[in-house]
Amino acid sequence: MTADSIACPGYRMNRRMFVGAAAGTFLGMNVKTLVARAGTEGKTTAEHVILFWNGGGMSHIDTFDPKPGREVQGEFDPIKTSVTGIQISEIFPELAKQMKHVALVRSIAGTNGDHGRATYQLQTSFAQSSNLQHPGIGSVVVSEKTALGDLPAYVTVGGLAPKAGYLGQRCEAYFVGRPGEKDPYLAFPASIGETRGNKRLDVLQRMNAKQAGHLPTGETEGAQTALTDAVRLMRSPALEAFEVRKEKPEVVEKYGDSEFGRSALLARRLVEKGVRFVQVNRGGFDTHSNNFPAMRDHGDAMDPALAALIEDLAQSGLLQKTMIVMLSEFGRTPKINMTKGRDHHPSVFTGLFAGGGIKGGQVIGSSDADGFGPKDRPVKVSDLHASICHALGINPNKEVMTPLQRPMKLVDNGKPVAELFS
Repeated sequence: MTADSIACPGYRMNRRMFVGAAAGTFLGMNVKTLVARAGTEGKTTAEHVILFWNGGGMSHIDTFDPKPGREVQGEFDPIKTSVTGIQISEIFPELAKQMKHVALVRSIAGTNGDHGRATYQLQTSFAQSSNLQHPGIGSVVVSEKTALGDLPAYVTVGGLAPKAGYLGQRCEAYFVGRPGEKDPYLAFPASIGETRGNKRLDVLQRMNAKQAGHLPTGETEGAQTALTDAVRLMRSPALEAFEVRKEKPEVVEKYGDSEFGRSALLARRLVEKGVRFVQVNRGGFDTHSNNFPAMRDHGDAMDPALAALIEDLAQSGLLQKTMIVMLSEFGRTPKINMTKGRDHHPSVFTGLFAGGGIKGGQVIGSSDADGFGPKDRPVKVSDLHASICHALGINPNKEVMTPLQRPMKLVDNGKPVAELFS
């Protein structure tokens, strides 16, 4: 097997770049060869994934694993949820009402206390390597699932997603800096009208056809496929999904008129249009000092958005095939430090799952009395990735070949967390 025969369609640029090739490249820049490959898919309980990535290391005790009455509790009280016996932090009063749809894994056993290495492992399932870039879980998903509709299969909002590594550039995420911002690559330059731009694209197509006899078949077919996809994206009515500010004011208010609220709303709109994997990035969880006001601010933004997203997807029926995941690279120390903060704590932390075949209204595993380590049912990081693959009908043990002809599994020896689905 060669590097070009792996499942993921492999453009040599990401979607933003090849849109630039279609809309702007012929209009003054070089046209590059783009290569496409087809994917595979199996049975599923989910068709889409929305991953909320909380960068910096989110405190498990101050969010989804409260320790009432213990010295480590901190400033937040636990509150009841819609599921008897499950409590979460007071900073999530609206999300608490949706707990019947949510499963909490409170026994994730991490291994890295360094931001970079921990982020790498949480987003790829592999330990960081100096000579190999493993693909992020979003790239794994789009490598194995066929695209739905005209929009990019993988979109990252408010921050960069991990690289696609040996799965190829076609599996890279399409980047959205801020929800609601227009992408300059999705239209012709201001100085070139639509009629003139379309004529130039027609000329480009004729040039490609003329050169076809002088270039390898794979390259010419790939270039034409990329051009066709780029033009289709530019002209697709589905692009309206990115225009979150067209939502009714009451909808925006429901999610919270904040960057995070609009990002969650955008995520909903994207999966409604067929996007396979959306990653929403939020930073600011590295709370070595002043942890509690910071976490309350996070709650103010995250709580209405998450609750509204789950509620809306449930009402539309889309939650049944959309898996929502919230993860961070590690937790925070149960012990509160001298500056009223919490430090890095990889030994145990919590992940949130909902929809896409997940059995809601449950807690899987537990931490010990003070949240220092797993008490029962420890869950490896790679088990989380295997669980996402399981929901999407992807074999996590499937091997792909790197450019150096090294076979690599999609997931690093993880097993699905069976309780999530039973």
